[in-house]
Amino acid sequence: MDEEKIKITTTQNVIIAYDPAGVGDRLLAALLDYLFIIAYYFAIFIVLGMFNKGGISESGWAIITLVNLPPLFYDLLCELFLQGQSFGKKIMKIKVVRLDGTQPDLGAYLIRWAFRILDGITLMCTVELVSVVLSKKSQRVGDMAAGTTVIKLKQKVRLQDTILYEKKTNYKIAFPEILKLNDKDIGIIKEVFDYCSKTDNYEALGKLAAKTKEKMGITSSVPDVQFIKTVLMDYSNYEFDK
Repeated sequence: MDEEKIKITTTQNVIIAYDPAGVGDRLLAALLDYLFIIAYYFAIFIVLGMFNKGGISESGWAIITLVNLPPLFYDLLCELFLQGQSFGKKIMKIKVVRLDGTQPDLGAYLIRWAFRILDGITLMCTVELVSVVLSKKSQRVGDMAAGTTVIKLKQKVRLQDTILYEKKTNYKIAFPEILKLNDKDIGIIKEVFDYCSKTDNYEALGKLAAKTKEKMGITSSVPDVQFIKTVLMDYSNYEFDK
């Protein structure tokens, strides 16, 4: 299968391409979610004492109905409130996005959820798996209807691939204004900088440097590449010195 990249535009207006999640990642995420649901039922049964022998009263049936609502809406609620992820997807580092990389809305999540329920009722799981395998963007039928897919997020990385660079002995902070940035700012700067470096996108790199200077409230004649590297190194050493 020739998978197409899913392009996402960052807050720095730089497009970053992500790989669609394969059928293996999605299956493992689904299995993990089933384990969470099983654990939920197990905990509920213990709390309600439903392992005891005897019949179930009318109120008992009402409780059973209520108990089954969270698992029924599990995927919908998770994706809605966890920004396109269930707990299984979080563990597998995958998430639901629109084909243009934007965050799906309630309607898209509802369509995905409805098709997932339909799969369970009609036993069309095999069809769904085949559609993921054959689709260029790893879409199941529900994804196609909702205009979504599932992407792989950043995988395990080395120290130099994270926000922090290795600390230098007796390093002197070049830009004290680095304190105006936070972890989220640095994370975005690092991600965009790495992408620009790999793709030789100097125009986007210039915009990144300008935006960073604006955020820090400074002017600097240091070349863009060296400036961003210095900012990241300053922040890395500042964090280590805290």
